[in-house]
Amino acid sequence: MCHPPPSPPGHPSPPRGAPPPPGFHAQSLRGRTPKESPEAAAPTTMSADVPPRPSVAPRPTAPPDPAPPGATASVDAVPDRPAPPPPEPVLTVPHEPPPVDYVGSGPPTYDAEPTALPPADPDDLDGLVADTVLDGARYGTSTLRAASVRGDSARFRGEPRRDSLLTARFGAGEHALVLVAMATGARATPGAHRAAAEACHWIGRAVGRSHVRLAEDIRAARRGDLKSGLHRLTDRSLGKLRASAAEQGVEPEEYTAGLRCLLLTADPECRTRVFFGVGAGGLFRLRDGEWQDIEPRVAETTGEAVVGFGSLPHETPEGDRLTMDLGITTPPSPYEPAPEPPREPFRFRASVARPGDTLLLCTGGLAEPLRGEPQFCEHLTERWSAGEPPGLAAFLADTQVRVKGYADDRTVAAVWEA
Repeated sequence: MCHPPPSPPGHPSPPRGAPPPPGFHAQSLRGRTPKESPEAAAPTTMSADVPPRPSVAPRPTAPPDPAPPGATASVDAVPDRPAPPPPEPVLTVPHEPPPVDYVGSGPPTYDAEPTALPPADPDDLDGLVADTVLDGARYGTSTLRAASVRGDSARFRGEPRRDSLLTARFGAGEHALVLVAMATGARATPGAHRAAAEACHWIGRAVGRSHVRLAEDIRAARRGDLKSGLHRLTDRSLGKLRASAAEQGVEPEEYTAGLRCLLLTADPECRTRVFFGVGAGGLFRLRDGEWQDIEPRVAETTGEAVVGFGSLPHETPEGDRLTMDLGITTPPSPYEPAPEPPREPFRFRASVARPGDTLLLCTGGLAEPLRGEPQFCEHLTERWSAGEPPGLAAFLADTQVRVKGYADDRTVAAVWEA
């Protein structure tokens, strides 16, 4: 007959009905489902000398929740799977039409690149003019790009560039005033490039000395004061050009230049852009994908003459009928000074820019193809409507797009509004 093994000495079994020893918590098995087992209950404190009952391997369960921050990982923990590599970034390039060499009915007659350099005087090297000038800046809400390029005809014949370009900043900070001046010398005159450069320098000095007052008038939108003041500064500058012609012993019409200028402040709260000058050229604005010709028009008197407004009476007070004017020029009187050649009318325009506008000021070399070749306008619209202003190199390439029949110098300044 088998008897149960005696209890180990020193650890008598507690009598029935005695209270459980400290650290032991009795847990009732009533109400357990058949799937539950005593091993699943909370572990009980057992004597170190009693061997534990072998446990059944647990069923595979879902991975445990991640440990809280600061917890030490268990040695038996299964390492996490390596994270998948991040997706490669996709570079999206906005659609922009490629630059072209020419537009219009066909290729121009002249080569696209310079052929001959202008002649140089060893004693007057300061009079040399570069083939191309490029500049740019960013102030306030506007980005400026400016360029002056010798025309295809002058490049082929080895003539200097008759256009001159001046970009200058007067003052500092938000009170600064930016001036862009461009001039075109008279055609077929030996000192045309000198006259153009001198005109830009004279107007630059005049504006620079009055830049504080001009910047205040622009911010305060004093159109009347701006127009009268800039008209006076322009007349003084061109008057000094005529005086220089007299010193050189040349006729005033041979040493003259058309002058076109643009003023803008560095104040980001001021979007007033001021144009002024004399001579041929163009002032355009690209707004909402369409070009607008905003060149100030000079008032002209049209129609037939009326009595009291420039017309002569039909007869003299003595009753003699007047004959028709045969167009014979009256010889100049030796007692009266020779009349000055007719001066170009002064042009002025102050406009408020909108976000997204592009203002374009140019000489006649670019204004004529813009007005005469629709494909040129379409090309610049596609190139400059992307939102961001082009870089210097891209801007130069855009302004050099050639059109057959237009081979003069091109000088242009464009302002992009943020």
